[in-house]
Amino acid sequence: MKKIVLLALIGCSLSANSQIKKKKAMPTKKTEIVSKKSETPIERKAVVYQVFTRLFGNKNTTNAPWGTIEKNGVGKFNDFTDKALQEIKKLGVTHIWYTGVPHHALVNDYTQYGISNDDPDVVKGRAGSPYAVKDYYNVDPDLAVNPANRLQEFDALIARTHKNGLKALIDIVPNHVARKYEGKSNPKGVRDFGADDNVNVVYDRNNNFYYIPDNRFEVPKSDSYKPLNGEKNQLIDGSFDENPAKWTGNGTRLPRPDINDWYETVKINYGIRPDGSKDFPELPAGYDKKSYKEHYAFWANKEVPSSWKKFRDIALYWTAKGIDGFRYDMAEMVPYEFWSYMNSAIKMKNPNAFLLAEVYNPNEYRNYINLGKMDYLYDKVDLYDHLKQVIHGKALPDPISEIQAKFADIEHHMLHFLDNHDEQRLASKDFAGTPEKGKPLMVVSTTLSSSPTMIYFGQEVGEAGNEDGGFGKPSRTSIFDYVGVPSHQRWMNDGLFDGGKLTESEKSLRDFYSRLLNFSINSPALMGKFQEIQTFNRNHIPLSNSSQEASAISNETTANNIGKNSYSEGIYSFVRWSDSQKLIIVSNFSWVTASEFDLFIPADLIGEWKLKEGTYELKEQLSPKVRAYLVVKDGEGSVKISIPPSESFIFGF
Repeated sequence: MKKIVLLALIGCSLSANSQIKKKKAMPTKKTEIVSKKSETPIERKAVVYQVFTRLFGNKNTTNAPWGTIEKNGVGKFNDFTDKALQEIKKLGVTHIWYTGVPHHALVNDYTQYGISNDDPDVVKGRAGSPYAVKDYYNVDPDLAVNPANRLQEFDALIARTHKNGLKALIDIVPNHVARKYEGKSNPKGVRDFGADDNVNVVYDRNNNFYYIPDNRFEVPKSDSYKPLNGEKNQLIDGSFDENPAKWTGNGTRLPRPDINDWYETVKINYGIRPDGSKDFPELPAGYDKKSYKEHYAFWANKEVPSSWKKFRDIALYWTAKGIDGFRYDMAEMVPYEFWSYMNSAIKMKNPNAFLLAEVYNPNEYRNYINLGKMDYLYDKVDLYDHLKQVIHGKALPDPISEIQAKFADIEHHMLHFLDNHDEQRLASKDFAGTPEKGKPLMVVSTTLSSSPTMIYFGQEVGEAGNEDGGFGKPSRTSIFDYVGVPSHQRWMNDGLFDGGKLTESEKSLRDFYSRLLNFSINSPALMGKFQEIQTFNRNHIPLSNSSQEASAISNETTANNIGKNSYSEGIYSFVRWSDSQKLIIVSNFSWVTASEFDLFIPADLIGEWKLKEGTYELKEQLSPKVRAYLVVKDGEGSVKISIPPSESFIFGF
């Protein structure tokens, strides 16, 4: 294959008024990271499109706080038409995560379908939390045109997803279930959670729950919150019949949890004794190096807690239905030995299953990847949190290099995102402030490593999450209420899915996301090596420009003082390459100021890339009209860069 060399230059701005903390330049160093591939070879990056299933197809724009399903509307499985799925795929998506599919507790009457009503005293919001699952063998009745056939309607959606060339993911919430779990759809021989528990003891290895003997559950009290915002309901009486009380989902051991606890859920017992010790076989030394097949063989003849078997069977049930993988909620609250047990069983059925976990403790990342056999973990605590600090003007971008080095051995497994159902919307005033200011963050997040990229529906058209749904509040799109998503609804255009009602700026933003994501899934370099050139450029100050550079650094946010050769504090650069493609990525996190400087390419890279002396014309891959030149002289390369605020370039030659 003919070699392609690309340079990516990304620009956006740092507030002229932001107070960026000064930091001494790091010592010159070479950090090279080779992507560590999973046991199943992956030839291109994955892009996950997270969609809150209940909200995606909702055409209703009323958005009344605490609005009923009749007033505010709700989306259905059938709203994911072939056209909708084709347009999602064209965006550059490989996987869809259908969030909130398993049947969870909610305030609506489906008794005619054999479903019991849920008590609003232990339901958050009106539509309910998708993480208070009530029946793992069926789906949310709100999402079906005919609730009696809701499982068949979801089966049809899985088939449509596959027909349109996409993989389907759903949630599994292993740490907790709804307080009123009722498996009305259990396959033959499957017993409900807790059905065989000894409720007279706090703990037994084969109990599915932890108990508080001789204590009834008490609904938490609050002066500021009332179920359904105080609306009358025959089930609202300030009590819920649970005797004895169970431990609450977040681990609270009180019969009356706090209003801020996960009181709508109960914690699952995985064989962790109340003192924290493990009551099950542990993986022998060296199993962090072993394959999922060897993990599966290890567990073949082991006695494990009842809950392990129940969740394994749930995962295999959905795998058999064609689900291509799972997103595991709060996975770090469950022991990694269980994940070894369940994930190896899933991989034996589908070696290509996509297994993504929500884990926030960096000290445990390698345990959940190497011992728990997870494919991917959220890279929130490090990359996401740092990028948010950078765009707020509270941190320099330089530590991005340290983050990459810190996770060099597992960088392929650290999924990158800037928006999801738990976080503030990227375009909200509390995050980037505008969709355009989020663009350089998106390019860095997408191109920094070989890991998958995830976007949240509506992010690609600048959804800011301004709606007050009732239980859910602005800056996040509510997952507890029946609401519409305005920017997304303009793209949806009453079910035409053609962007017909988008503003010009929203159309431009979606085009940017499409170009970037499609580039990422087709780029071999993004599955290759990484080396930071930040330190080299930070320290590479020509003698003739040293005073000018010092002035520029001390006045980074003053437009008139940022001149040529000023590698200002808002700039970050790195390279990615494979045998057939080279990338140089440069980001300008300034919000207001265009930056002009000479970007220097170290001699070791010029040598490794086998570039001869001369001048190379560069062509921008996302905006073909943009041109620049790479000059190689005396073994070193340089490119004169001029980055307008909120702009992104990918140059190739």
